[in-house]
Amino acid sequence: MTLSIVQGFTKSLAMTILSEIGDKTFIAAAILAMRHPRRLVLTGCLSALIVMTILSVVVGWAAPNLISRKLTHHVATFLFFGFGLWSLWDAFKDEGDAGELAEVEKQLDADFKGTAATDNKDHDEKKKTMRPFLAQFFSPILLQAFSITFFGEWGDKSQIATIGLAADENPFGVVLGGILGQTLCTTAAVMGGKSLASQISEKMVALFGGVLFIIFGIQSFLSPVN
Repeated sequence: MTLSIVQGFTKSLAMTILSEIGDKTFIAAAILAMRHPRRLVLTGCLSALIVMTILSVVVGWAAPNLISRKLTHHVATFLFFGFGLWSLWDAFKDEGDAGELAEVEKQLDADFKGTAATDNKDHDEKKKTMRPFLAQFFSPILLQAFSITFFGEWGDKSQIATIGLAADENPFGVVLGGILGQTLCTTAAVMGGKSLASQISEKMVALFGGVLFIIFGIQSFLSPVN
């Protein structure tokens, strides 16, 4: 494994963990896992995050082929500093950690009430006959977990940061680190449940994430354009 892959992997892994742990999609996965089978929730959430990671890396990898390498390097450096300051701002804002948990739970309650009748109907039908494998795999629960996670991550700062990282580092290493980080965070959310989400200090995570982004920015600023 080359040095560039290792560097992209470690940066992506650290960035993903500090960006994803305790955020809205993490909390949503934890709450969904309390109401539905963990296997389906984990499959849906993790699939969405892997797809989002690969799409982001592809965009970042293609950027230097569309515009100059020097420009993409400067943009990536700017993104690191920008998201570092953004995370530090979030860390010092006077908002309680429980506020986001309550907000996500309220949104999922509305969705849950809307789909409760359908889920009960499906449950009754499953008592009468076994559904095909594909019908079980693409269940309403799995699709709900996938869609909530995918659209919750779309446009999030972690997605844009992944694009910037892939434009400046080895894309293969960024994919590996991102997928491993997403797997660790999502598995922790699903297995740990709501209690884990409520105990995580989002301010501390945002603080460490902000410092990490700024370190990446400094390293990118000091490194030459390849």
